[in-house]
Amino acid sequence: MIQVVPILAFKDNYIWCLVNEETKHCIIVDPGEAKPVLAYLKQFNLTLDALLITHHHWDHTNGIRSILKHYTVPVFGPAKEKIVGVTHLINEGDKIELAHWPIFEILAIPGHTLGHIAYIGNYFLFCGDTLFTGGCGRLFEGTAEQMLNSLNKLSRLPDETKVFCGHEYTLANLHFAQTIEPNNLHIKERLEKTRELRQKNLPSVPSSLAEERLTNPFLRCDNPEIKTRIEKRTGRKLTTPVEIFSYLRQWKNNFK
Repeated sequence: MIQVVPILAFKDNYIWCLVNEETKHCIIVDPGEAKPVLAYLKQFNLTLDALLITHHHWDHTNGIRSILKHYTVPVFGPAKEKIVGVTHLINEGDKIELAHWPIFEILAIPGHTLGHIAYIGNYFLFCGDTLFTGGCGRLFEGTAEQMLNSLNKLSRLPDETKVFCGHEYTLANLHFAQTIEPNNLHIKERLEKTRELRQKNLPSVPSSLAEERLTNPFLRCDNPEIKTRIEKRTGRKLTTPVEIFSYLRQWKNNFK
């Protein structure tokens, strides 16, 4: 039995801790900060087996070196990015096989950063800052075409795949989604559910890919209502999903 627990860091980061309830071993994903991770491992007497890193941004990597002072474990990270502390460089198509854990497959998902990767295993998707619950990451290094291709790649995963992203952004993302699709009842229902969770200070992550396809505008760039909405805003006729995504991302950048 594997449980995935959020460890809170900074303002809104999630460091993910996969816990094998039977063996009390664990895996940590994107430790941007060491202190809360070390405290959690000590509190629950967990044995650390590995660190998984999705991309090079400091709020996903800053805890690596301090954790390695306490634990000698492999650190997996994207081969196309330079990250201090990574011991195993991995690319799309590689697999991570650790004793007593499911196999994790690697997908390349550039856009937010050029070397960004995702880890998929046991219907768990750890996608860093590429796909967010209700949204997607900013284009810091990649192009709109790269990011849309990455999101489409993730969107083809099974419905029951659970989305574990790097931040608690769902409420803001869904407010934007409702602006884009005001008649989408799935968004309305999800927004109400998310408000209730956040009022209780509970995480809104993970979601499922099935839910994302119904409510996340960045996975719905082929939707006629979204196309019409953006054309009305821009005064331009848009002909490709990449154009739609690009304007959608720009709109979100300035949305308040």
